[in-house]
Amino acid sequence: MVRFEISDTFLLDQKPFKILSGAIHYFRVHPDDWYHSLYNLKALGFNTVETYIPWNMHEPEKGRFNFQGQLDLERFLQIAQDLDLYAIVRPSPFICAEWEFGGLPAWLLSEEMRIRSSDSQFIEAVSSYYDALLPRLIPRLLDNGGNILMMQVENEYGSYGEDKAYLRAIKDLMLNRGVTCPLFTSDGPWRATLEAGTLIDEDLFVTGNFGSRADENFASMKNFFQEHNKKWPLMCMEFWDGWFNRWKEPIIKRDPDELAEAVHDVLKQGSINLYMFHGGTNFGFMNGCSARGTIDLPQVTSYDYDALLNEAGNPTAKYFAVQKMIKAYYPEYPQMEPLVKDSFERKNIPLSDKVSLFETLADLAEPVQSLYPKKMEELGQNYGYLLYHIEASWDAELEKIRVIDGRDRMQLFVDQKHIATQYQTEIGEDILVEGDIKANYSIDILIENMGRVNYGHKLLADTQRKGIRTGICKDLHFMLDWQHYCLTLDQPEKIDFSKKWHPGHPAFYAFDFNLEMKTLNDTYLDLTNFGKGVAFVNNVHIGRFWDVGPTLSLYIPHGLLKEGANRIIIFETEGKYEDSIQLVNQPIFKKVKGENL
Repeated sequence: MVRFEISDTFLLDQKPFKILSGAIHYFRVHPDDWYHSLYNLKALGFNTVETYIPWNMHEPEKGRFNFQGQLDLERFLQIAQDLDLYAIVRPSPFICAEWEFGGLPAWLLSEEMRIRSSDSQFIEAVSSYYDALLPRLIPRLLDNGGNILMMQVENEYGSYGEDKAYLRAIKDLMLNRGVTCPLFTSDGPWRATLEAGTLIDEDLFVTGNFGSRADENFASMKNFFQEHNKKWPLMCMEFWDGWFNRWKEPIIKRDPDELAEAVHDVLKQGSINLYMFHGGTNFGFMNGCSARGTIDLPQVTSYDYDALLNEAGNPTAKYFAVQKMIKAYYPEYPQMEPLVKDSFERKNIPLSDKVSLFETLADLAEPVQSLYPKKMEELGQNYGYLLYHIEASWDAELEKIRVIDGRDRMQLFVDQKHIATQYQTEIGEDILVEGDIKANYSIDILIENMGRVNYGHKLLADTQRKGIRTGICKDLHFMLDWQHYCLTLDQPEKIDFSKKWHPGHPAFYAFDFNLEMKTLNDTYLDLTNFGKGVAFVNNVHIGRFWDVGPTLSLYIPHGLLKEGANRIIIFETEGKYEDSIQLVNQPIFKKVKGENL
């Protein structure tokens, strides 16, 4: 039996072992492409794959678990093992990862608890989750004939809290359920985060996260180890080889040769996990959100990350730069030629059907009535859009309407005519609407949850509860008797395209086309001439788009397409669309001015 140990170095079968790892998130890559990405990791000469585990995907509703399809973690680990790759698994409750709410399930917001703390209610929720998750991982530990080297207890906790009882509780939940591999934490490499986020005096292994200045950051970690009389190997658990992107901001890039040299600087002293090796895609509503002052800055659907493999999983210039460096300095790690997938184009796919949201609303959601408007979470809704509807009479020729405390983006329609759009900092400002005194009007307010923050103190902020959180005023008083339509859009097949379409409305657009088996490759949906919304391929939600850039396309993995008839549905909220769509063989970008925040 092969055994992995941590002494003053990593030991595999009692022999020194340098970990060359790359991050591939199974939940961001279509299962048909897991082998492709893992093979390319092995082909680089690396020996380990690292992945987070997103709690919110595996337990989308309290007590309902999913480990199928794209969430079949066991199959992903088996493919890695078949390729002779070891695994580092990070099943901590919080993952950050630029993922919606840092991987925490949104239903926690409806519970009376303090997340990421020793609060017994939170520990109980994690315990129930681990009861479902860990039995799937225990057989895959190295000790049990699998390929898992070690597991993470918490993720960058020193950048959030210092609740040592919480860290002990999570560690104990893992140990008590049969985890026998070494456990670790990962934090920023400076003293404050290491002191707050680790259990070093209890022999819980400590790793650091950084993307440059290896000498300086490892020196800081070594000093911390020496303070606590530890002689541990050095490992950068997240060496950031690129970065994520946000709407309205320029694409972030890093020079390939500079990266390769920076990776070499890490390997001179320790082990590495490249974050990311293959970034993949924030499918569905799973993009994360950055917190900046009073506003939140949602991230784009693509998680390309400027990584060694691009969004589709093909090698980039960074891959070949690191390949060259490994071959020059570490020839003992054998390399192979990487795999490259093809992509295809299909131009001018005509519009088949279209229907306004207001016309098919009742097909997608049952109305919920309440005196005051409710938040998403109060309605049992975690993601998507929420439409609020009311009938009201005008008391002035220029009526004033205000949405008080709403998140994240609001569109106001009066008699189904678009009046105003507000986003975070504008929500709450007066909206003046012309009308006839005593006349009745319908008011519809479409709120979009654009993603919860994935890092920092705002995880606890009330702003992470979405929808309208206080009320809607006409003149100076709150209006009563609201209907709510929860638009999770998880069943696009229910859209009734036989109903009417009206210009300027949020609407659904369907495009049908046929494919032959030989053309079932990856492609990209060109959304240059659409405004804002989401898209579905054969009823699978592939993510958000927005014409503000920097991305103007959505990646479609070949595994979502099929021989014969295919359908793409686009939900567009701005009244901007085209009578045909284009599938293109590479992503489309919009040049965005401004600094990278």
